[in-house]
Amino acid sequence: MALSAKPHPIEVGTFLFTMVEPHPGHEVAYNRWYEHDHYYSGCLVGPNVFAGDRFVATKRLKKLRSNAATDMTPDRMTGSYLAVYWWLKGTTDECNRWNVDNVNKLHQQGRMFAERDHVHTLLYDMRWSEVRDPLGCPIDLALDHGYPGIVVVAGDINEGVTHDQWDAWFRENWLARAFTKRWGPDVVGSGTVIPLADDAPADVVRPAAGPHRFLQLHFLDHDAEEGWEKGYARIGEAIDDSGLARHVWTAPFQQTNFGTDDFTDQLR
Repeated sequence: MALSAKPHPIEVGTFLFTMVEPHPGHEVAYNRWYEHDHYYSGCLVGPNVFAGDRFVATKRLKKLRSNAATDMTPDRMTGSYLAVYWWLKGTTDECNRWNVDNVNKLHQQGRMFAERDHVHTLLYDMRWSEVRDPLGCPIDLALDHGYPGIVVVAGDINEGVTHDQWDAWFRENWLARAFTKRWGPDVVGSGTVIPLADDAPADVVRPAAGPHRFLQLHFLDHDAEEGWEKGYARIGEAIDDSGLARHVWTAPFQQTNFGTDDFTDQLR
């Protein structure tokens, strides 16, 4: 049967990126609170939020992160848990208003978890996505696909450079080559910053990332450590050498194992 050329109405337009560090000694309690309550009540029960997933950076993976302290993390070992959620295209304002009101309500109900720090929580507008295989998993399904690895790549475009110029260079050069490599990604999505609402909860640190920032999610069909030195360990240098942007941060994560305490003892 021929594949339909009809466009799919379920399309990610905005994504919520929330990276958190549980306080030492509270890793298991944090993991259970997030899975049993906040993963659902914080986002997934909301309007036009259609997918989510959780990832973890163990000490093994943190050692692969780019070294410099940046506005993404104060040090290499902070930011153990990452949750990502997809919002339907064209619903950013509605979702953002609901999300802020809902989380403020959860605060009032005493359903939050004090023994953790927001390291980087921000909304991003999904500008583009690319897949290695045209018939493979699209970005809209990536959070449901169960990819074993994900790499976060952040950078800032240089003054006088547009996001269109940077995106074109990256997709035509670095990404086109990476798709041919075993260490390369299966699907990549790239976003730009949407500022947090003024009345977002006070415990959410306002990131320094601004309009020059791009943040990419590279979904891998293998563990991120495989081929790291040949591939993602060098992406920062490639970004800087392009003359179009400045590398900020590169970090690998792996899937959590829902319903278990796996990896909670491997964060530090």
